[in-house]
Amino acid sequence: MPNPPHRPRPRAVLAMSPGAATALLDPDVLAAFADVCELQQPPVLDEFTGERARELLGRAEVLITGWGCPLLDEAALAAAPKLRAVVHTAGSVRGHLTPACWERGIEVSSAAAANALPVAEYTVAMILLSGKHVLERAHAFKAARHRDDPLGTPRSVGNYRRTVGILSASHVGRRVVELLRPYDFEVLLHDPYVDGADAAALGVRAVGLQELFERSDVVSVHAPLLPATRGLVGRSQLAALRQDAVLINTARGAVVDQDALTEAVLARRIRVVLDVTEPEVLPPEHPLWDCDNALITPHLAGSQGNEWQRLTDVAVRELARWAAGEGFAHPVRAARLEFLA
Repeated sequence: MPNPPHRPRPRAVLAMSPGAATALLDPDVLAAFADVCELQQPPVLDEFTGERARELLGRAEVLITGWGCPLLDEAALAAAPKLRAVVHTAGSVRGHLTPACWERGIEVSSAAAANALPVAEYTVAMILLSGKHVLERAHAFKAARHRDDPLGTPRSVGNYRRTVGILSASHVGRRVVELLRPYDFEVLLHDPYVDGADAAALGVRAVGLQELFERSDVVSVHAPLLPATRGLVGRSQLAALRQDAVLINTARGAVVDQDALTEAVLARRIRVVLDVTEPEVLPPEHPLWDCDNALITPHLAGSQGNEWQRLTDVAVRELARWAAGEGFAHPVRAARLEFLA
């Protein structure tokens, strides 16, 4: 049997902000990309209009993109006549890809599934810690410097048979569901695009939006920010939460009505874990900063530090598959664009 024809390595160009390049592209990562493509460097492009950028775009068959990539609009595409694929080393491609990319038949891959894992890990950690009231009890312990009788712990504390509500079966929402399986939780899901049979296959119960808030001890928000989801969690939903319930938001701040949320927290009706807010960052004088029933973190749930390597590992594997003619394992489809974060 004759050997299959040799496939030349595709010419690839890097496009992202200088900060993203410094964070993501260490020598080992660059070497891994160079093993599967003919990497055109320097430079890493952070604009598509200069003479050197136009020269590199003219050669590119693949763009390896990251945070801060310039907009790949019709003008940029006109300078890249050979471009056939984009491999994104982060999650959402909404910030730099345009419909013109799909109209020209360019194949797109994203590391969104890989970036979902640390967000899901953060979420599960916060669910478990909030169930034990760790933040409040640690503060009380630090102030008192002695331990209360553990047999006096209220029955509202603990993680046994609590109900967790997941808002949206996004990449992150699905990973949270997966990671919660070993625990003794009842998991509810609200997503208008997931029916009862699909929810059952995930091991969760599908419910309406209001019911999700009425029945859950913890609600975790994973919906993308779209016109239909802006302010989706409003006063009605927050009022439906039981006393001392927890709202976790690792998605986008504007999915939740910030004013209504602030009122509920200040009234000490609920506790919140907010990795995102609206605006992001809250003004220094905002009252949530001083609430001991609000944990606010600086949008750290997504990939950071050594977790960036997971993203580039996925991108290298995707580029290797595409170069071998196998197609992407994590394609971004044009039909899903309106649902992307």
